[in-house]
Amino acid sequence: MNPAQFIAKWSKSTLKESAAAQQHFLDLCDLLGHPKPADIDATGHSFCFERGAAKRAGGDGWADVWKRGYFGWEYKGKHKDLDKAYQQLLDYREDIENPPLLVVSDMDRIVIHTNFTATATQIFTIPIDKLGNERNLEILRFLFFAPHKLRPVVTSPVITEAAAHQLARLAQTLRDSGEDPLQIAPFLDRLIFCLFAEDIDILPVRQGHESSPPLLTQLLRNFRREPQVFARQLHQLFLAMADGGYFGVDKVLHFNGDLFKCQVLKKS
Repeated sequence: MNPAQFIAKWSKSTLKESAAAQQHFLDLCDLLGHPKPADIDATGHSFCFERGAAKRAGGDGWADVWKRGYFGWEYKGKHKDLDKAYQQLLDYREDIENPPLLVVSDMDRIVIHTNFTATATQIFTIPIDKLGNERNLEILRFLFFAPHKLRPVVTSPVITEAAAHQLARLAQTLRDSGEDPLQIAPFLDRLIFCLFAEDIDILPVRQGHESSPPLLTQLLRNFRREPQVFARQLHQLFLAMADGGYFGVDKVLHFNGDLFKCQVLKKS
């Protein structure tokens, strides 16, 4: 199968996920000259469809395709929510041995998330109608044959250093605007803790909207051009985190300690 044939076949497909996923993957194997799962692993020990996995929060899940040391892959039907598919992979990636690449696809596109330790996550999106592009084919070959070549150049220490510089500039801006230096440090501490809480999923996502960002990210997106509204909303979020309770319709945990007992900056 060549790229033009693959595009022609799958661009007009209306099959549901259950009917299309495995054939879509097998056609990719043909396109890239890669052996199919059953051809090289009759037991499913290292390369298979429907690899069972325990979810981090309890219960069982299934990776639609799994290749040890290469990738976990989750399919969805056309135009379905690939962010939700990615969250599913994150939920059981530990039980599929933390592969370096996490892939989601809805037949119209293939989205590859890198999952290397000590690096930033990088995302490669390949629309099916652009699959014949030489760079896209190269990315897919790396996915199947040499995942290390998709390892991001930017590492976690580099990100940490850049974030530290951003926080230092923010602190200086607050000082220049007349804020009390004794308030600035705990204020920034609370912001950093909220970002950490988002990363480990202890700041909520609205029920029924699991693909939405967590609370702090929502506030930043919604009110970045309205600093006074953002300050009031942030104040209410910190109060909810101090004692436990509700922020709007979202239930927020009680975070022990005195970090959130202080008031947020009065100016913004």
